Amino acid sequence: MLPAEFPPWQNVYRTFRRWVAAGKFEVMHDRLRTQWRAREGRSAEPSAAVLDAQSTRSSPQGGPSGFDAGKKVKGRKRNLIVDTLGLLLAVTVTAASVQDRDAAHVPVAEAMDKYPSIETLFVDNGYAGQCAAILRNDHQLNVDVVRHPANRNAGCWRHPDQGELFPVVADSKGFVVLRKRWVVERTHGWNERSRRLVMHHDRRIDVSEAWVWLTGARMLARRLTATA
Repeated sequence: MLPAEFPPWQNVYRTFRRWVAAGKFEVMHDRLRTQWRAREGRSAEPSAAVLDAQSTRSSPQGGPSGFDAGKKVKGRKRNLIVDTLGLLLAVTVTAASVQDRDAAHVPVAEAMDKYPSIETLFVDNGYAGQCAAILRNDHQLNVDVVRHPANRNAGCWRHPDQGELFPVVADSKGFVVLRKRWVVERTHGWNERSRRLVMHHDRRIDVSEAWVWLTGARMLARRLTATA
């Protein structure tokens, strides 16, 4: 389905696979991310990151796949680590059947290898307990578990006369913005604007990961080249 002026699809795909193996899309994204952080007045090396996973359907094309019983999705799971602007720091793809806490260690290790400046990692309740403890010990991270207000383990500040000091108010649809976690949720939304990422079309895991990097790089390129 390539335009007529392109070479045969086999040649294009082989070139794409060589670039995937060389990590060119990740390098391209990281350079653009550094430029955008500079434009936003941020340091090139992030000090905080956010971790989250998203299960997405896979096509009949084949490749590793599984069933996420919690989300009722058969496919694969994207594990993303982003900075506080929602820009990618690490990406891994697993079968959807892999638990979030089991899949967390590889992307965290990759992010720490690239950015040892990271000191704080924000996660949701799915990574609490033993997973958070291992991440703290292995990487000397401050792992901050951001719990939903409805979770009884979350706790809240209360005044004996005034009640709760910092109430969390939902909007008309019952939606509650959770501190820091909304950043990575927004990144998932950005990714799904790309038709290629609505579902997994590739047999190979490394190709699925490369499409996430390429999607993020295209978004940053548009931002950086937009006229004021």
